[in-house]
Amino acid sequence: MNKLLWFLAFLLTSVSYSQSIRFDGFIQDEQKNALEMANIMAINNATKAMDSYGITNDKGKFQLTLKPNASYAIKVSYLGMKSKEITLTTKTENINQNIVMDDAGIELEGVEIVREMPVSIKGDTIVYNADSFKSGTERKLEDVLKKLPGVEVNADGEIEVEGKKVSKLMVEGKDFFDGDTKLGVKNIPADAIDKIQVLRNYNEIGALKGLENDQDNLAMNIKLKEGKKNFWFGDMTAGTGVGELDSRYIINPKLFYYSPKYSINLITNFNNIGELPLTAQDYFKFTGGFRNMMKKGGSNFNVSSNDLGISILRNNRAKEIETKFGATNFAYSVNKKWNISGFGILSSSKTNLETNSQTTILDSGDQQKRDEVTHQKNNLGLFKLSSSYKPNTKLQFDYDVLTKLSKQDEDTDLLRESVVNNFSVTENILTTKKQNPTSINQNLSLYYTQSDKNIFAFEMQHLYQDENPFYNANLRSQPFDMTGYISGQNRNDLNQDRFVKTNKIDAKLDYYYMVTPKSNINITLGNTYSHQNFDSNIFQILDNGDKNDLNGNENKNNVNYNFNDTFLGLHYKILTGKFTLTPGVSLHSYQMENTQLGTGFAQNFMKFLPDFFALYQIKKAETLTYNFSLSNDFTDINQLASGYVLSDYSSLFRGNRFLENATSQVHTLRYFKYNMFNFENIFANATYTKKTDAIKTQADFTGINQSSTPYNSNLADETFTGIGNYGRSFLRNYKASVNAVLNWSKFNNIQNNVLATTESFSQSYTVKASTNYKNLPNIEFGYNALINKYSGSTFYTDKPFARLDYYFLNSFSFVSEYEFYHYYNGSKSVNNEYDFLSASLIYQKKDSKWEYKLAATNLLNTKFLNDDSFSQFSTRVSQYAVQPRYIIFSMKYNL
Repeated sequence: MNKLLWFLAFLLTSVSYSQSIRFDGFIQDEQKNALEMANIMAINNATKAMDSYGITNDKGKFQLTLKPNASYAIKVSYLGMKSKEITLTTKTENINQNIVMDDAGIELEGVEIVREMPVSIKGDTIVYNADSFKSGTERKLEDVLKKLPGVEVNADGEIEVEGKKVSKLMVEGKDFFDGDTKLGVKNIPADAIDKIQVLRNYNEIGALKGLENDQDNLAMNIKLKEGKKNFWFGDMTAGTGVGELDSRYIINPKLFYYSPKYSINLITNFNNIGELPLTAQDYFKFTGGFRNMMKKGGSNFNVSSNDLGISILRNNRAKEIETKFGATNFAYSVNKKWNISGFGILSSSKTNLETNSQTTILDSGDQQKRDEVTHQKNNLGLFKLSSSYKPNTKLQFDYDVLTKLSKQDEDTDLLRESVVNNFSVTENILTTKKQNPTSINQNLSLYYTQSDKNIFAFEMQHLYQDENPFYNANLRSQPFDMTGYISGQNRNDLNQDRFVKTNKIDAKLDYYYMVTPKSNINITLGNTYSHQNFDSNIFQILDNGDKNDLNGNENKNNVNYNFNDTFLGLHYKILTGKFTLTPGVSLHSYQMENTQLGTGFAQNFMKFLPDFFALYQIKKAETLTYNFSLSNDFTDINQLASGYVLSDYSSLFRGNRFLENATSQVHTLRYFKYNMFNFENIFANATYTKKTDAIKTQADFTGINQSSTPYNSNLADETFTGIGNYGRSFLRNYKASVNAVLNWSKFNNIQNNVLATTESFSQSYTVKASTNYKNLPNIEFGYNALINKYSGSTFYTDKPFARLDYYFLNSFSFVSEYEFYHYYNGSKSVNNEYDFLSASLIYQKKDSKWEYKLAATNLLNTKFLNDDSFSQFSTRVSQYAVQPRYIIFSMKYNL
């Protein structure tokens, strides 16, 4: 199959080369100065179609690919100059010609040319004309984005442009579910999209734009076609089909309405084919648009989650998944000064997982082999209300409240084989996990521009979080010897209740003083205050049903923890020549106290924390950035509770109330270059982190059972991450990229009273290429190599992949995707091959509202996927079941 793909690519390239000539030259002003980012396009006078387009580079050079023996109208535009049109007749030879622009004001004609251009730039905004990249097979925003030069969409629905992650998605200038990109790329209809705007150096607070370093901030705005405004649009899909053993179904209505006054989005999805619009992982990382307002402070105090390690799906693949999902989002302009918006998301899913795994303890080589069957129920809710009030250009007042509600249950039946000192023991274990966490996050912001030189910003955020995880393990062996435990039972039934409450308030006041138009001073006064309560108890259910409470102090917790950080920060930003420099320092006063076992332990100290930012603007679209920060890292209450906590049936954890903070120094170097001349995109990033006094784990193993406690290590932990990407478009219809990701880490722990230093090194390399024709089949093919090396064990995954899409006979769309996996370790004791093939055929007459689709997933009926992971004490190799082959016939009605 790979040979066929390479042949197709070669054939298409050869056809393109044999039927084209090159027209190039320079675009200049009347003084012969190069005009960078001028727009040029060629309109075929016979067909009236745009055969080629281009944007000049920093030397004013352009290059178009044209047909031989044809007549063209060459249209050129540049902001601030009179648009120009010349006539060109091609023969069979390449043409070289310079074009001189005339000084003039912006004409309507010039603006119109920019609109017709497939890609154009206006200031910090890149505008893609969506129709210029559609071939007819696109159904959702995701399908369009993947064809744009310089744009990538990963499996999690995250968008990257020019190597940077898009942090906010909008439609017609209104936040789409507060900027969540996954819901947007998977649901916004492709036929409704007119323009895609990428907003660089984005700051949603207009008063702060330019005052801070926004170079890495990207937003994306979707402009709708005229026929989609002030009208309801969307689609309603219903389908049924067959799987290996049972029937399959999908019901998926989506409705959208946009007007200048208000907008409404409605998305629903009911299916048992594995579509999860929002996974549990998405739910817990969903910020609802809340910013990291204390990132300049120099302190890291993050509230950790007590989620019991409920299994997370890989790429939404499991043995069985049934989902019910509903979401609505609205935005309403009460008047020109006041806007309100909000959303509500409800999701319910039932999931069956089947996993085979082998965990190896690094020090002893003891192993735990597990065959697991897991049943999950996840009920998730997200609700947000936002208000923004701008009475005038000098004042802005914002308020947001985000509520998260969930109910999760997981039951696992597993067969464990313990291999300790070459002696094997097998037993059946039953576990139950339940949790109903709730969190409410409120944000209040006030921005006031007193004058051109004096700007004030006040921000306050409050987090309330209530967690109540319950864990039960029922097994034959007795994993731990705990005070008060009654031995000799037929089954050991261990249970644990845990209750964790958090109240955390962040507040800061920023004052910006413009020293000159290119420099400002920023003074920050901030405070973080957190109060947490941690209660837990372990109990045993005896064979006769009686409850045995393990009331010893070491088996329960009742802890209160207060954390307070008051700081004063000073930053100076200056633009000088090609450099932007922002040195800064913050002075912190810390107070911490945890109370447990009838006594309190307090820590109080002060510390200076410097940071530095430097940007070298090599060219207009080429930069080199360096970031340095020194920060204090603090644990929350979870690692301070000194009573035992049952992590799982083979792991017992005990906190350390005397823990101190760690100190991290982070160095980041980033190079970026983007060339609109050939859409060349070069991105490289290197991050090195060194953490001293890091909170590490002292673990004692009895066979495969682990008892652990945290401590402050006097040895530094180190991590290094390197990312490199090169991509470009060429000959208008081709796109290719090469990507590399390297992660190295070195950690220090104590294992069985012996210092253990572990290293891991993971590498990922990807090369891919694709075509984008209007009337020919389009292919994407590539190869990914993944190498994971963990303290003596190395695992490899070779993954070639391909995608074919073809729009033909003005009615049919065919799309097929193929992935092949070769998974093995260095000794070849693990050596598996498996692949996935999916295909769909869609029929829709031109201008018809009805669409008919026949789709097949996992056509090769692959049963399992492989995975590996690494902790600082063990390696884990796993194999888990995926959904079998199924075929769905569906009908869709487009509004």
